[in-house]
Amino acid sequence: MRLFAAVLPPDEVCRELAAVVDELRGLPGADGMRWTGRPGWHFTLAFYGEVDDDLVPGLSERLERAARRTEPFSLAVRGGGQFGHGRALWAGAEGELADLRLLAERAEAAARKAGVPMGEHRRYKAHLTVARSRAAGNVRPFLNALAGFTGRTWTVRELCLVRSNLPTSGVPGEQPRYEAVGRWALGGAG
Repeated sequence: MRLFAAVLPPDEVCRELAAVVDELRGLPGADGMRWTGRPGWHFTLAFYGEVDDDLVPGLSERLERAARRTEPFSLAVRGGGQFGHGRALWAGAEGELADLRLLAERAEAAARKAGVPMGEHRRYKAHLTVARSRAAGNVRPFLNALAGFTGRTWTVRELCLVRSNLPTSGVPGEQPRYEAVGRWALGGAG
């Protein structure tokens, strides 16, 4: 199954971001982008790709340990950026980013120890994807609109293992479906 570790923002944070994304969708050029819906909003910590079913129990055990070793921390959605010359538009984060980065490193290490092939290590960049485009483009108006956005601060209290179900219908614009298949309280609380 296709898996990744993530931090999921609470509903009230998603509602705030949705209001900003609705404004972005009204800007010139927005119709050329595939907008990510609220169910797809998350801060990916480590992307695992296709994971053999036999490795999932070991991965889950190690993610639980990583969560237990990480204390809850504060986070907010703030600003935005792009990857690939406008191919991906994202909202950023502020708050205790060192703790978020540490959790990401632990989620990656958990996979490696469980035998999940991880490929090349990349420095973690906290982001929540709001739109994608097949072609590079000028996203400056979107970035300008995101620049002033700061959502409410919340306390991250859990690490999630999420399954990504890719679209199979062939319907243009269909989004992947995400399902949390594991949740572990940070700091062993809860």
